[in-house]
Amino acid sequence: MKLNESYLDRIIRAIIGVVLVYLGIGGALTGAVAIISIVVGLVLLATGAIGFCPIYWALKLKTLK
Repeated sequence: MKLNESYLDRIIRAIIGVVLVYLGIGGALTGAVAIISIVVGLVLLATGAIGFCPIYWALKLKTLK
């Protein structure tokens, strides 16, 4: 698995992921929206942490030079 995300991309994903998880767990969102927010947030955190995005790979995109 090759890296396909730049450092800036990874930081942005991590920040958005933390915010989405916080909103879902913190009670700002309820029901299905909270669950979706948590799942999307966790996916963003994971892809930011490992530096690989399967969607980028499928579309042959790279933000890493």
